Amino acid sequence: MADKKELLLKSAKELFSEQGFKATNVAEITRSAGIATGTYYLYFTSKEQLFMEIFLAENDNLKKEILKDFDANSDPLTAIQHLMEKNINGMTGNPILKEWYNREVFQKIEQKYCEENGLDRMDFMYEHFYKIIETWQAQGKMRPDIPADMIMAVFTAIIVIDERKDEIGLQFFPKIQDHLVDFVMKGLTDFAQQTQE
Repeated sequence: MADKKELLLKSAKELFSEQGFKATNVAEITRSAGIATGTYYLYFTSKEQLFMEIFLAENDNLKKEILKDFDANSDPLTAIQHLMEKNINGMTGNPILKEWYNREVFQKIEQKYCEENGLDRMDFMYEHFYKIIETWQAQGKMRPDIPADMIMAVFTAIIVIDERKDEIGLQFFPKIQDHLVDFVMKGLTDFAQQTQE
């Protein structure tokens, strides 16, 4: 049983990577895996559920990769700039994770997955860095008057601004994100330093 599920996941990952979510259908996935279409529904209720399982695994792999050389003891500005750069490069360089930027498609996938799995909110970005933010706040490296989850939301906003390239101006990317990280981190860290003096 587990082997069939693994075959489906492997075949789906290859097809989603080559063709994208929208152009891939369940019949192609089962044909590529050598499994009957009816058997597919023993493991997954929809194409969205299968895609999200692959997406979450890829996202988890990216986070582990980013964490390998993440130094929470370094200067917060340098650490966050490095983290954001690696995350953006990882998201845009992976055909599965890149679907996240196709908001028209991804919102439908996310909505269907949440309906099927009873999740009312899915947060893919930086949730495990929450404790690092709290640590920096406790150490006086970052302003404590803004809740850590709000700071995380600001970082997510910097990432998703990428979806508005056409409206903002392609010529400003990716440099605009570097500037935003710089402005935000200076606002969070300079204030903390001033209150300690």
